[in-house]
Amino acid sequence: MTTQHTYRVIVRGTWDGLTDEARTRLLADVGQHGLAQMRFTPEGSLTYDPALRHFSYRYVVVSDVADGEEMAAVLAEDRAETALKGLGCGYRGLRSTVTDMDTMKINRKGR
Repeated sequence: MTTQHTYRVIVRGTWDGLTDEARTRLLADVGQHGLAQMRFTPEGSLTYDPALRHFSYRYVVVSDVADGEEMAAVLAEDRAETALKGLGCGYRGLRSTVTDMDTMKINRKGR
């Protein structure tokens, strides 16, 4: 039996080559994709601002610990690419930041 860890992955990128239709659709939905809607979920949470320069997805990825953070990043980036293609939006420069929630140290303040 393999051990699995839960990773939080932020995938960031830049909008690229947005069509007028895609731009209009994104701007119409911008209120649903702001800072208040940021959540880590298996399906991903898309956030962007009205300037339509950059975006980010937040994912929860459960993966074998032996595969490490690199695999969690690859899985999240693949999910983001699939979602962006589904939206019909152009993008470039995907990069990820991964946090292993099972090894994260929590500092608690003393009384």
